[in-house]
Amino acid sequence: NLTNNDAEDYYPSWGPDGSRIAFNSDRDGNYEIYVMKADGSGLTNLTNNSAWDDFPEWSPDGAKIAFTSGRDGNLEIYVMNADGSNVHRLTHSKARDVRPAWSPDGTQIAFTSARDGNYEIYLMQSDASNVRRVTNHPERDDYPTWHPDGKQLLTISQRNGRSDLYLFDLTGGNL
Repeated sequence: NLTNNDAEDYYPSWGPDGSRIAFNSDRDGNYEIYVMKADGSGLTNLTNNSAWDDFPEWSPDGAKIAFTSGRDGNLEIYVMNADGSNVHRLTHSKARDVRPAWSPDGTQIAFTSARDGNYEIYLMQSDASNVRRVTNHPERDDYPTWHPDGKQLLTISQRNGRSDLYLFDLTGGNL
């Protein structure tokens, strides 16, 4: 085991060079973002606050980590340097914005949001500009994952009454 404690450890994310792992855990009483070396050593709590911090995702260059946090009273997408410094909020909605995923070139972040009344997949530039919805379906679309070409997103959707995988081509506009 890389972690072995009484806490719940979730949502691991490899650093792009494979030397570090980010994850969230409630080992300090609430969910925080931690980073450790790939062998499980060097555990560091990056967020260390009273808010729920979740779904860490490394930028392709390993310099930043995007994550979900409730620190401003609502679940939003944040980004911080890989050492936990310079935390700032990227999204500003009244709905839940969760599960960020960096594009392979680091210029965009896909995420799940209920800002239009239903959980859909959204994209924004990594500087938080140009937020746009890319799926539009009455059933939940969730957990975006980028294809290495940066032109497709793999998601989970409940369009058939169960969770199935859907692949969306981003070159064709809204999906």
